[in-house]
Amino acid sequence: MAKNPAKRAGRNPQPIREEIEVFADEAEIDRLAAELDEWGGIPIFASETGLRPCEWIALERRDISRGDGLVLVERSYTERGGLKPYGKTARARRPVPLSDRALAALDYYAPLRLGTRLLFPATGGGGGRRRGDYGYLNLANFRRRDWYPALEAAGLPRHDIYVLRHTFATWALTRPPELEIFELARYMGDSVRTIERYYGHLAKGATARARAKFNARAREGSARSG
Repeated sequence: MAKNPAKRAGRNPQPIREEIEVFADEAEIDRLAAELDEWGGIPIFASETGLRPCEWIALERRDISRGDGLVLVERSYTERGGLKPYGKTARARRPVPLSDRALAALDYYAPLRLGTRLLFPATGGGGGRRRGDYGYLNLANFRRRDWYPALEAAGLPRHDIYVLRHTFATWALTRPPELEIFELARYMGDSVRTIERYYGHLAKGATARARAKFNARAREGSARSG
């Protein structure tokens, strides 16, 4: 066969992106937090920072800088991969601003626990741990035993836990004062291209805001030169 017949059909069209359903407001997340009890800080903190589950599971107390209002994301944890530090040049290694709401959630739901450096530790036996010892949260178990039952009890849709990251991104781009896509990419540890692919359609006023900034800069330059 001299030519590939598939080339005659042209390029494959991009699949239609499904709209990501997120939490409507903070009240919904607060209802979920109340049902999660000791884990209530997780939905508030994650929706205020946009961290991946593997990142907030790996957070340690030393990663929180209250004076600067930042959390330093420098490692991740998964059941299969274990604890993995991010390299110094990795995009995922980043400081993320902490809102007052995020800090308040830590004060209320994540009191200091002696015997562990983790911010959201799990307790119990198994996995080489004695009963009562602290360890990394098992995300699969957390989903099944706590997350989904809490959603049901709060009267909320059966969201996957990644909805917290999507909620952060959606609110950042649609609630004033909106973040620019490149800012959001930096805080989420993703590329601008990835953010544009999944959330770019939400940044409806980004071009207009950029144009206004360009014009304001030009006016200031003209005023200085005049």
